[in-house]
Amino acid sequence: MVKKKILKTLNKKKGMYLKEEEVTSHAGITAEELQNEIESLKSDGYIIDTSLSEGYRLVESPNRLLPYELQRELETKYIGQNVHYFKEVDSTNEVAKKLAENGAVEGTIIIAESQSRGRGRRGKRWLSPEGGVWMTIILRPDVSPVKAPQLTLITGVAVAQTLQNECQLDVGIKWPNDILIGDKKVCGILTEAAADKEFLDYVVVGIGIDLNVNVELFPPELRDGATSLQFELEKEIYSVELVQKFLKNFENIYEDFKEGNFPEILSQWRKLSKTIGKSVAVHKKGRIVLGEAVGITKDGILILEMEDGTLRKIISGECIHRPSENV
Repeated sequence: MVKKKILKTLNKKKGMYLKEEEVTSHAGITAEELQNEIESLKSDGYIIDTSLSEGYRLVESPNRLLPYELQRELETKYIGQNVHYFKEVDSTNEVAKKLAENGAVEGTIIIAESQSRGRGRRGKRWLSPEGGVWMTIILRPDVSPVKAPQLTLITGVAVAQTLQNECQLDVGIKWPNDILIGDKKVCGILTEAAADKEFLDYVVVGIGIDLNVNVELFPPELRDGATSLQFELEKEIYSVELVQKFLKNFENIYEDFKEGNFPEILSQWRKLSKTIGKSVAVHKKGRIVLGEAVGITKDGILILEMEDGTLRKIISGECIHRPSENV
């Protein structure tokens, strides 16, 4: 809270010196406490000039998803208004579930600079090094538990639209939870719900975006199918602004969902889909199902047309797009 007050004061006249007395007065702290907080802010990556005669001057803020930076110009009503920030966690989803069980309000987000045990679908490891966006949102929608999977589709639309609008890239969605640039994965989504047969307690939606990540450092088996925004745009991406845009877009779409407008959201998902119309191989519990993806149901179930012309619904599995020459 003290750091937030100091930064708010310095940001009012960013690039200009403020007298020590002015900063301490606004923050409600002593000169000695201010010096300690300034050193702490510098360790967070803030560049602050200090002058005995002129005071303090904020030169530059770090490209990190620090709570104050994220919330400073955030335009949402509730998504992201409560932030739990960590340098590293095992998994933001696991932290989110504990917080949700202890009553964390809807819209609370958990952000980490890295994850040591990030997970994808089916328990697969998700590499989460520094430079990416590793975030989980806690939701408490008043809907039937059977509708919880729709939140994966909603999140996919929000991420894909945000990246399209902000980066002008060829962004699309691969069923069920991957965001692609071209044919390479840039983001994964993992939705987990706590519910009984009739009541949905909470849902945590994990989003992992390879933002300023060097994919060349990925293991060979992951490198060919992955990309990052930094690689695609050939420059470092300012993470705070992009995440703020995503959170605002997500809140708008989520509100539409709660108001019963899911069919319109699903229509957007279908337009963004890179899976529909593709020949695919779906890996399911040691089996592989081959077919052409011809659609998706309102519950997020993939519809495949088999070789004999029959249709088959696929509830879950790892979907691989097959080269067209293999059709």
